[in-house]
Amino acid sequence: MSERVGRDGARIAVVGGGIAGLAAAVRLRDRLPADTRITVYEQSGTLGGKLRTGSLAGSTVEFGAEAFLVRDPAGGDSAAVALARRVGLGDALVHPATGRAALAIGGELRPIPPGTLVGVPGDLAAVTTVARPEAERDHDGGRPLLGPDEDVTVGDLVRRRLGAEVVDRLVDPMLGGVYAGRADELSLAATMPALARAARNESTLRGAVRAAQAATPRSPGAPVFATVTGGVSRLVAAAAEASGAEIRLNAAVRELIPVPGGWRLVVGPTRDPELVEVDAVVLALPARPAARLLAGVDVAVGALVGRLDYASVALVSLALPATAADLLPTGLSGFLVPPGEGTLVKAATFFTTKWAHLRRADGTVLVRASVGRYGEEHLLQCSDDELVSTVHRELGALVVGAAGDGARLPVPVASHVQRWGGALPQYTPGHLDRVAAARAALREAYPSLALAGAGYDGVGIPICVRSGETAAEEIIKVWGASRA
Repeated sequence: MSERVGRDGARIAVVGGGIAGLAAAVRLRDRLPADTRITVYEQSGTLGGKLRTGSLAGSTVEFGAEAFLVRDPAGGDSAAVALARRVGLGDALVHPATGRAALAIGGELRPIPPGTLVGVPGDLAAVTTVARPEAERDHDGGRPLLGPDEDVTVGDLVRRRLGAEVVDRLVDPMLGGVYAGRADELSLAATMPALARAARNESTLRGAVRAAQAATPRSPGAPVFATVTGGVSRLVAAAAEASGAEIRLNAAVRELIPVPGGWRLVVGPTRDPELVEVDAVVLALPARPAARLLAGVDVAVGALVGRLDYASVALVSLALPATAADLLPTGLSGFLVPPGEGTLVKAATFFTTKWAHLRRADGTVLVRASVGRYGEEHLLQCSDDELVSTVHRELGALVVGAAGDGARLPVPVASHVQRWGGALPQYTPGHLDRVAAARAALREAYPSLALAGAGYDGVGIPICVRSGETAAEEIIKVWGASRA
């Protein structure tokens, strides 16, 4: 069947029901006339993408993204905090009870040195407890570290300037915790934009770090992260409601076809497709499915978008008896593991230490481990029970090492494994230029189609929210011009 909405009431499709798509829908609702019809098409049976709250042993636990930054790098509230306030969840925001984390090095937990920029130090003396910087490498050559349009991997720049240990023991585990990737493969401009900007003016890496930090000052004692009491899925549900959009679950968009004045979407099964015509589209999908749809619109744009690869990860949550609390390092929210340590676990969070609102009267301890790095997907090809067993053993070895002889991590009373296949984008050098080229081509030929999501603009809830809102603004600008 086919339907078309007249010009008196624009119809806009948001393809993808993750937080980027929902943020786009909210912005469209806020800025366009009340008779605008917004429909969110989500292939799965659940909204939220990588935001998913679940239950473990009677406690609320995040099975996906756990928290978000409070401040925007440019100043003010982050886009995630602003969205939470917009949808009525401002009073539900809470901050960690502790933000101190550690690095697992040589079987022991060492506090992460303060004052680094994603592990890159501006003060070399501050990181000597975990790595030995090669200070002589970071000489002043009299010209900026990077050219005006140059992009390199994070590892390339830091190894050249500070040596291997800073990369292997500090930068790699921090990037691995966010992207499940490696410093030697990830774009500096895409993953550390503030440092990339500073490196185009500064002649030493230490100077670039200090300049980047000065450009985004933090108030001492101000919280860095926040989450939502009751789970981040509340943000998903509230955004969906605030958008006033029609939500279509289990509705895969299989084709995107330009038609005069708008777009035709082919939705649903091949044998009985639904044909829907709309005025504009926000494409808020991961890069690969987006590339498949774009291939029928513009082959070159589809190829640009489709170059992005992804890492797969699994999140293993454990509920441990109260006796485990005596084994956890005092005051630590969790730890990161450098790839060279040889463990499957790359990061762990002690939920009931980090978040006061998750602490239980019966003392049950909630821990979550992240496993899987880019290029190591084969290590995840085992059963959930095997993953739980491996995580429990590796956590036990680290915790026991800190607690002393005779200590043993108790057997979990409950566990949960959440697998995220192809979840985390791997931004290689030149990523931002490729995205800019794709968007420029669409803006020129198809201005009523906008791209949004982590596959383009970066990971993290605030970035995804901002990406969705920016895509919505592109549509609003075009639609406003068409009505003038």
